[in-house]
Amino acid sequence: MAVKVITDSTSYVPRELRAELDLGVAGLSSLLDGVVYPDDAEDYEPFYSALAASSAMPTTSQPAVQDMVDLMDERVAAGHEVAGVFISEKMSGTYSTALLARDMVLERHPDARIEVVDGKSNSMELGFAALAAARAAAAGQALSDVVAAAHTTIERTRFLFVPETLEYLRRGGRIGGASALIGSLLQIKPILTVVDGQTDVFGKVRTKPKAIQTILDAFARDIAEKGGLADAIVHHIHDEDAGRALAVRASEVAGRNVGICPIGPAIGAHVGPGAVALVYHTNEPMRKSG
Repeated sequence: MAVKVITDSTSYVPRELRAELDLGVAGLSSLLDGVVYPDDAEDYEPFYSALAASSAMPTTSQPAVQDMVDLMDERVAAGHEVAGVFISEKMSGTYSTALLARDMVLERHPDARIEVVDGKSNSMELGFAALAAARAAAAGQALSDVVAAAHTTIERTRFLFVPETLEYLRRGGRIGGASALIGSLLQIKPILTVVDGQTDVFGKVRTKPKAIQTILDAFARDIAEKGGLADAIVHHIHDEDAGRALAVRASEVAGRNVGICPIGPAIGAHVGPGAVALVYHTNEPMRKSG
């Protein structure tokens, strides 16, 4: 018997790592003008092209209960224990769906062991927690230790991002603690983060270049003060050039290569094209605050 880890598509864990660690993924989707766009697609261009041409606000759907049941049941039926690490329950109903699916699987397999973890974020802040759990599982650790690895990593990550506008967050209802910024966007460029599972304000500056520099300064400071860097990645929402530019500068700070990963429709629809982010994982816990 082994522990198998599952997550959802908003973690955006690179496919090669999923395959290497046997990480299962439950897919979300977005609906725009009657067309469904899978969050786990290999090419996001069709969605962002449609978004640019539409006046409608996309709606995001969490994984179907049966899809989540199947993901868990397949592993349980093979004799494995399951740890699921999912997008913040304050951002999506996916966590609640996972709990419901767990209960349904346990009705058929009452001796199964399934643990569900609120990842407290999305994108690779969630992904780093899922990967930590998957690596612990691959090392043969017990289910309790696999879950603990996810929780420990959650305490050691930071997610800093700069949207082009708060309009998508406002319209999608995902603005969280950044709501106080509405009405002042002509004067400031916000740097956002995730605190206790919801969007919050990390800083406010005048320009996007200053926002990027503030992110890089925080990155350098956290590396120095929190035991060094475990991992980092740059995200972008339909702006690869901006993502690569940030990755180059982040790599200089880190003293090693920082990769780049695009964001799909489920998160991109609520943050908006043009956003860039730096997500990183230090070796010691960080105080998260807006």
